[in-house]
Amino acid sequence: MPNRNVPRAEWYRFFEEFTKRHREELVSVTVVGEKLGAQHEARDLPLNGIVADRVGKKLSIALGGAQGTYIDHPVDLPVRVWVEMDPNGNEIALEIESDNGLQTILELPLGVPRL
Repeated sequence: MPNRNVPRAEWYRFFEEFTKRHREELVSVTVVGEKLGAQHEARDLPLNGIVADRVGKKLSIALGGAQGTYIDHPVDLPVRVWVEMDPNGNEIALEIESDNGLQTILELPLGVPRL
């Protein structure tokens, strides 16, 4: 199944539904940029949620759980959101590109069927 570009008009609802499908799954977040390289923001933390403002100018990825680690990763001025799918149609990653060229990549656990 091909990867899917999520239109900006759908971001608010898409992230609400994505959060419902993947809440508490252990995810990893990496930020990639030309000058920055690849920086791991979080590894194997439960997803609390992803929230987009209604006009799509800001996103926030909230991670953490009972072990005490909590991360709120803001994404300012996002311009594109892609969902990476495996051959069976399962969501395995999100890529959020900001207007400054930074890419925030959220990786989901592999092999977990999605509804």
